[in-house]
Amino acid sequence: MSFSEFSFHARVQAGIQAAGYETPTPIQQQAIPAIMAGQDVLGLAQTGTGKTAAFMLPILQRLTTGPLRRVRALVVAPTRELAEQIHQATAVLAKQTRIRSVPIYGGVGKGAQLDALKRGVEIVIACPGRLLDHIKEGNIDLSQVEVLVLDEADRMCDMGFLPDIRRILKHVPNRQQTLFFSATMPDDIRTLASDILKNPTTVQIGMIAPAKTVSHALYPVPDQKQKTDMLLTMLDQFATSRVIIFTRTKHRARNLAQKLDKVGYRAAALQGNMTQNRRQEAIDGFRKGKYDLLVATDIAARGIDVSDISHVINYDMPDTVDAYTHRIGRTGRAEESGEAFTLAVADDAAMVREIEKVLKTRLELRRLPDFNYGDFVPEQQFPQRGPVQSAQPRGGNGRNGRSSHPQNSHRNDRGSGNGRWRSPKPQTAPQRKPNR
Repeated sequence: MSFSEFSFHARVQAGIQAAGYETPTPIQQQAIPAIMAGQDVLGLAQTGTGKTAAFMLPILQRLTTGPLRRVRALVVAPTRELAEQIHQATAVLAKQTRIRSVPIYGGVGKGAQLDALKRGVEIVIACPGRLLDHIKEGNIDLSQVEVLVLDEADRMCDMGFLPDIRRILKHVPNRQQTLFFSATMPDDIRTLASDILKNPTTVQIGMIAPAKTVSHALYPVPDQKQKTDMLLTMLDQFATSRVIIFTRTKHRARNLAQKLDKVGYRAAALQGNMTQNRRQEAIDGFRKGKYDLLVATDIAARGIDVSDISHVINYDMPDTVDAYTHRIGRTGRAEESGEAFTLAVADDAAMVREIEKVLKTRLELRRLPDFNYGDFVPEQQFPQRGPVQSAQPRGGNGRNGRSSHPQNSHRNDRGSGNGRWRSPKPQTAPQRKPNR
């Protein structure tokens, strides 16, 4: 199947070509016809399946006719990063049309947003809090909105935005179509969907669970204090491309990124206390290869659209199964394989069981070679689970698949393998192997 079969307007088709899209993804194949037919849609799919184009292309098709310079489509997203990502994708797809979009989110001044609204836009892509600010101040009129999109609705619920969403709905009284996308369906989200959708077409791609292209492993660790040592040993042993490391707290994300940087890794933090400019610099640096490791909290990492993430490492166990699903959704995207490693202490046993219920399989217990466990016995931390497997480093020569090279010879007394991201300081320019 090709995009030409959807019979998009020539200017929309030009945007598809400019974006480099060739074959529609499964969610695009199923959702686009229903949306173009004017139906409400409930889309259930993981991050990285092509949801943005699935709803934005039909919206652009709709907006090619009718009045311009009034808000006719509203997309609500949980984080600034996701809002900006959708806006950037829209800018490419709409480049050959006269349709304009504006991202609206906090953490930056309102000036540019106000200027765009005054000039007139057809599509607003907004986070709930800043959108409500603009509504309260009379800066935006949503009475002419025809299409409402709630993207990653489950995460908005996790972040406490459900009351804000219901307030926003009161300002979008005459919408003709509502599109609702979520990776999981907790009870609150199911209730919201039933309240706002009218005879929706349900589009579900795969199970509402982590992608099947991701393998999962559990690494028992004696206690919280030894997690950093285990992480460093792990990073030294495995061949990877880009890695996201998840922590529970903003403070821990910042400190861990600083520790990794001190020992020579190209790492950046992504957490909620950072300014929007610093957050965007971290994401752009990660995407472009300036950083190989991104240490992030759950909220800050929502909406990251970076390809070739080979590993997600849960430095801290997430609080919910849904959070695990969203973390793991950063890797194994677009049918590529990925690996998810979780450092687990004894108190994590209950959450491990909940995750396994969703996965419908046991997480493989692994022992990390060359890690100093001391008197700790990994097999005893999660009993009645079978033997612990010894993790096998991936790649060819050396523990990370690299041959020895003088500039990677120092190890900070952490073993004799060649660190995948570590290079001596000072250095002239970052040296990276091609992505695997």
